[in-house]
Amino acid sequence: MADIFERLVKHYGPIGEHRERSHGYYTFPKLEGEIGNRMNFRGKEVIVWSLNNYLGLANHPAIRKADTDATAAYGLAYPMGARMMSGNSKYHEQLEKELAEFENKEDVILLNYGYQGIMSAIDAICGRHDVVVYDAESHACIIDGLRLHPGHRYVFHHNDIEDCEKQLQRATALIEKQKRGGILVISEGVFGMAGDQGKLKEIVALKDSYEFRLLVDDAHGFGTLGKTGAGAGEEQGCQDGIDLYFSTFAKSMASIGGFMAGPRTIIDYIRYNIRSQIFAKSLPMPFVIGNLKRLEMLRAMPELKEKLWQNALKLQNGLKEKGFDIGKTNSVVTPVYMKGGVPEATAMVMDLRENYGIFCSIVVYPVIPKGDIIYRLIPTATHTDADIEATLNAFSETKRKLDAGEYKVAEIVQMAEAD
Repeated sequence: MADIFERLVKHYGPIGEHRERSHGYYTFPKLEGEIGNRMNFRGKEVIVWSLNNYLGLANHPAIRKADTDATAAYGLAYPMGARMMSGNSKYHEQLEKELAEFENKEDVILLNYGYQGIMSAIDAICGRHDVVVYDAESHACIIDGLRLHPGHRYVFHHNDIEDCEKQLQRATALIEKQKRGGILVISEGVFGMAGDQGKLKEIVALKDSYEFRLLVDDAHGFGTLGKTGAGAGEEQGCQDGIDLYFSTFAKSMASIGGFMAGPRTIIDYIRYNIRSQIFAKSLPMPFVIGNLKRLEMLRAMPELKEKLWQNALKLQNGLKEKGFDIGKTNSVVTPVYMKGGVPEATAMVMDLRENYGIFCSIVVYPVIPKGDIIYRLIPTATHTDADIEATLNAFSETKRKLDAGEYKVAEIVQMAEAD
């Protein structure tokens, strides 16, 4: 019998195998200083495009005060226990009520974390005779939730409504054969890697021909899309057709936690059956009160979303004018597509950080196919025109170097932190 640890230390995985050269720089870097458009990295100021602080709320004085006051009043321990047993409060219920009103849904359940919350919700909703039809580029939290599902699941090509319908036909045929079960379709409001919105309106239209319920993960759309910021459903005019609307507080709200909105009867079922909340400590009071303040500001200060979009469009239009491929994004998420291997990509990242003062996230294999590079830029309401101009110039110069082969290296440049 083999030691279960033996396999783990022989191969740390496609990203982990580079840890000895990358840890603390390309992976697990430490940004320091006040959260904002400019922070410090290894003793140098850099323009940061890697924080999901869309509306700039993370360090807003009103937010800092609300967080500080709530922590002083309650500490991080209150309330103790899971919500079902001893961890409920009027503020938890107030936040749920206000979120439900904001999303035009009957009810909301708070979730301690977005990732484990949606995983556990899928587990609670779907039984072994139910069928899930989902977009191929769904977030990892959805994929992991489906790994818990004991029934069938059919994937459709990304944003391909024709293929979605084919998978619905397969699912319908299986349900009819089983004579039991139902169908749940899962898509996203905004796909966080490519920035394109899910084709929610077209999926909702399929309800005229097929019987299913629709769950939408709108982590990147909440607060950034729609007239009021209610998300992709509002943006596309199909919010009523979304049966379960999920989002996290980690993006526009710059906080911790998440929520799911939907019909009162279904949310109540989830509330009494979602294992990740029943068997976990309640969301601490400072986060709840802090999120109430964030939601208040999101609703009362549309200028934050307007500034975010001004910056996003300046950045995206500038990249396109300089000949960069930013794909089909129709959100503020801004991917920049290039060609090259992992060593080349990391060499370019190092040049951007060390010589141009630009800090952005890099996506390479195994997240995307070998030979492709994506630099994902996340604009915020706090970025300035000077930040955008400096970034566009830096990308132009480093792209020229990439095309000229100046970043050709045999392996990832050694930039790990010294022990």
